[in-house]
Amino acid sequence: MLRSPFFYFLIFLFLLSCKKQIIKPFNKTAIIKEAVNLQEKGITNFQNKKFNSAFYNFNKSKITFETLKDSGNIVYNLIQMANIQQINGDYYGSKETLTEALPYLKQKDVYSAAINNLFGIADKELSLYNDAIFYYQEALKDCTDEASKQSPLNNIAVVYIHQKKYDKAILILESIINEKSLNTDLTRKARVLDNLGFAYFKKGIHDKGLLLMQNSFNLRNKIDDAYGNIEGNLHLAEFYSKPNPQKPNPQQSNQYAQSAYEIATRFNSVDERLKALSFLISNDSGNKNAQYAQKYITINDSIIKIRNNFKNKFAKIKYDSKKEKDENQKLRLQKVENELSLQEAKYQKIVAGIGIIFLIIVIVILIRYYRNKNRIEKIKTAYDTETRIAKDIHDELANDVFHAMTFTQTQPLESDSIKETLVQKLDNIYSRVRRISKENNTIDITANYSAGLKEMLSTYNSNNTNVIINNVEKVNWELVDAIKKVTIHRILQELMVNMTKHSNASLVVVKFDSNGKIVFIDYTDNGKGCKKEEIIKNGLQNMENRILAIKGTITFDSEPDKGFKVKITLPK
Repeated sequence: MLRSPFFYFLIFLFLLSCKKQIIKPFNKTAIIKEAVNLQEKGITNFQNKKFNSAFYNFNKSKITFETLKDSGNIVYNLIQMANIQQINGDYYGSKETLTEALPYLKQKDVYSAAINNLFGIADKELSLYNDAIFYYQEALKDCTDEASKQSPLNNIAVVYIHQKKYDKAILILESIINEKSLNTDLTRKARVLDNLGFAYFKKGIHDKGLLLMQNSFNLRNKIDDAYGNIEGNLHLAEFYSKPNPQKPNPQQSNQYAQSAYEIATRFNSVDERLKALSFLISNDSGNKNAQYAQKYITINDSIIKIRNNFKNKFAKIKYDSKKEKDENQKLRLQKVENELSLQEAKYQKIVAGIGIIFLIIVIVILIRYYRNKNRIEKIKTAYDTETRIAKDIHDELANDVFHAMTFTQTQPLESDSIKETLVQKLDNIYSRVRRISKENNTIDITANYSAGLKEMLSTYNSNNTNVIINNVEKVNWELVDAIKKVTIHRILQELMVNMTKHSNASLVVVKFDSNGKIVFIDYTDNGKGCKKEEIIKNGLQNMENRILAIKGTITFDSEPDKGFKVKITLPK
């Protein structure tokens, strides 16, 4: 087999970089003590809810135990780190941390059960329900007695409820409720009763479902399980909400939702607060609706910022620890390098020079590649726009024009009623032509730009969708480049069209802000959302191409049944 010159170049670099390592003995007892102390600090920080410090100390302890090859303590630290990440909403990061622990598992035990359970929780929160069930079942295999199996079984039933597999959920929960050991753990019993009642309600067996949920609610009040009653209040709020055709009682639904909101606020459970507010918004069509909607937006923006901060902090802690470890290794290597001969140093300079030349060549190739790629993307964007206009004309006009022509040929136009019908058809065609024209006509980028932008967004208000536009006048649009104004208008227009076609949202909020140099635009809706990997497939690639062309950034965030969010930033 022939080898390329680049292959031999890599071999040459490898041979020159081989050095004789000086291995020095270390004090094992001192390292064990340091690792244990760091772990104990992490536990104390965790108990005091100082999650950043806890994560840092568990990570440092893990790195120290890696020196000792102590797999048990390595796994323990990684489990605690993953748990902290999940508490703060970093589910993808927690899965990466749990995956890091898998090679250190030696047998099926309490650690493997904990890891599988955390995998299940992460996938459930990410709406990956089949994966969640798989991991809960794996955790179930590692349980040693019937009592310990109840939690994984209950978790599986909850996922089945999310999947609308109510019969399977009921079968599992009924088997748990009949266990005698459940009578010794009233908190767990209340949770199982609540989930069982909710499953019956979702299946359509309302009376039995309500009775079980109320029994759970009363039991939780009796044992003072306030945190558990957040979910109980939310289930009862849904039971009495408008969508329930059997017993709609918006006032009673609001009472339970308000109670859930107050308890969730006391326990700082942000997701539950948002869910309670969603019931209050859907049940109330009066003046309070706008207050609830504004509060929902404020809390939702806050949780996104806080969770993103935690994600960045956890990633930085890992990065800094790795960097510190690498720097320590680098210091040891530098001591070794001081003992190398002068001739070897000369060879290294030669290799460095060759490497720089090679890097420059690669950079030049990459620059040319990306320039060509950007040009192709611009062509594709123009083509996609033309295709979209053609599709709109074909889908919305061609058939209606044909039917109108057929109507004139087959109906007696002397009749006034026939003429009125024809006028209505032509007026409908005219309205559609105006909408397509308006979506693709010239945009007013003069002093009236903000009014035109607000007017465009407002046209998507309907009986089913409430569009809230905040602070569009706060941006000094006269300082924004004309091309960027056009791009912002088109991107927001495509977002609203995408919402109309795919989202089924009842609430849309578009928020504008500026710090003088950068324009910030936040789009949020409470529609059905989609999986993150499907976002580009939903026709949003064109938006990304547009914003990148003007040196801005666009970030999509969506999960099934959790709405759709877009953040746009661009320099003026």
